[in-house]
Amino acid sequence: MKGKDDSYKLKKVISIGVVSELTGLSQRQIRYYEERKLIFPDRSRGARKYSFDDVERLMDIADKREEGVTTQEIRRELTKELREKMLKGQMNAHFRFRG
Repeated sequence: MKGKDDSYKLKKVISIGVVSELTGLSQRQIRYYEERKLIFPDRSRGARKYSFDDVERLMDIADKREEGVTTQEIRRELTKELREKMLKGQMNAHFRFRG
């Protein structure tokens, strides 16, 4: 679970150009991963804005693609992770308010 100390990782403030430099991915690759619903930048006046968490996810995606994992398989894994996080959050909320 993300703590208060690393909340900066979730702030969407990084431009696609900087993300490209940090990850070594082209801007075209980054937009492709967005089209494939592997990454979800915010839009500010038409410009995409990414978080440090997004940068880490893109680096992970690039590693998996190099290993031959398809974008469809990556999306399936991501969907499963998000579902598990939601379920865990719902269970925590349920037991937190029960007592």
